[in-house]
Order: sequence, then structure tokens, then C-alpha cells
Amino acid sequence: MKLTVEKLSVAFDRPGRSPLRVLDGVSFEVGDGEFVSLVGPSGGGKTTVLRCLSGLMAPLEGRVSLGPEELRGVDRRVAMVFQSDLLFPWRDVVGNIAFGLEVRRVSREDARRQARALVDLVGLGGFERALPHQLSGGMRQRVNLARALAVDPEVLLMDEPFSSLDAQTRELMQLELLRIWGERRKTVVFVTHQIEEAVFVSDRVLMLSRRPGRVKHNIPVPLGRPRHAGTRRTREFHEVVDHLAEELQAEVVEGLGGEGGRTTGFTDA
Repeated sequence: MKLTVEKLSVAFDRPGRSPLRVLDGVSFEVGDGEFVSLVGPSGGGKTTVLRCLSGLMAPLEGRVSLGPEELRGVDRRVAMVFQSDLLFPWRDVVGNIAFGLEVRRVSREDARRQARALVDLVGLGGFERALPHQLSGGMRQRVNLARALAVDPEVLLMDEPFSSLDAQTRELMQLELLRIWGERRKTVVFVTHQIEEAVFVSDRVLMLSRRPGRVKHNIPVPLGRPRHAGTRRTREFHEVVDHLAEELQAEVVEGLGGEGGRTTGFTDA
């Protein structure tokens, strides 16, 4: 089903000061099975958008709908993958993946059976009994992704899931994410501060403005699928990356009062 975000506004209370407006009328749509990324200057509200979509935060104004129904609070059709994997250190790989199913009162036997199937999907065959401290960062994030997929959400929200990984592992995980998405075709909203990553994985990239965040650009990614490592070397890939980088730098410079861009403006907060 189509995910629709309408005029989403958020403000944070500040004792003794006026509220800090973080989002101001954010509106966009994500089609069924579409992969959309959010990029933008630091503090522009990208993570706040995801928190509203997940039901972890109530907006000041606006609404989020899945198909014809408005989403209110945490909804079982929406799952979120956080930047930190948050795995339970005492549970093995299968146990961590099965946790969300157990919370939903699926029997332990059925939950672990479904979890074992996801172990193979995310490429962790042979590590079913491994504990989190025995896994690399990339493997832990595979478990994190499998745990979100286990509850079979219609919408998957991902908040910079690969930011803590080294460059080589990050590129590998991008390929793995696209492989898994190609098999499951979930609707995905993906937050990243890396333009190259956003372009590589997405059908479209939405660029938010500086705070208070608004959707300033909606940029289609005209790259075929499936994508592979060589996609990053194509002229079409670099054209979209360069265009986004120019728009983002212009937004950052404007926010700094025209004093010149700084690389810190390209990270999220």
C-alpha cells in the first residue's frame, strides 16, 4: 500500500524558550514496494520524520497514512531498523530474530522456524547459534534487518543502519540490502547522510531543507535494477550524485549565511 505523509510538523519544547520547530509541513508519498531515501543538512529532521512514521513520536500537525488508513501510534505494519543494532547479548542469532514474533505471541517453535528461514535470507547460514559478541558489525546489522523482516511489515524504516561500518563492509551491506529488498519488495524509507549511498539504493531521493525541515527536492534515480558494484562507476550514477551534492551544498551554504560550505553540514542529527 502507498505510504502518504501530509503536512507533517514537529516542534520540541525548550524550557524558558520558544519551541524549536524541527519539521514544517513535510509532505511526500512512497509507492507500494518503492525504495525512497531521505538526505539533507544536519538537524533538518530526517530521523524525526522516521520517528513520526514509526509511531514513536506524535507530530504537532499533519498525518501519516498507509493506504486509506491513518497511522496512529505504533503499527504492526511498520518496522524500524535503528542505527544501533540493539541485539540482546544473551540471545543467539535465531533468538534475536525471533524476538519480535514472540512478542506477538507466536509460539516459540514457530517463531524460531521463521527466524531460521530469515537466517538464510540475510546470508548468516552457519551462525544460527552465535551470540552477538561473536559477530562482526556487518553480521550484527544483518541480524538487525532480519529481526525487522521477521514481523513481515508492509513498510520498513531504516535510520542510517550502516553508518557505524567501515567503507568496504558498508558497500557490501548496501548490495545485500538490495538483494533482500529485491526478494521481499517492502516499501522502504531510508535515512542516510551519504549521497552516494542514497543514490545507489533508491528509486527516488528526497532532500530536506535545513531546519525546520521541508521537502525541497524530489529527485528520481534513473538507474536500472538489479544494481551491482559497477553501477557506482557509471556516468548516470555520478550525474545524480553530483546534482544532489550541489543542491545540498547550496542549502548548507545558505544556512551558514553564505560563508562557505563545511563537510559537517552533510551529516545528519
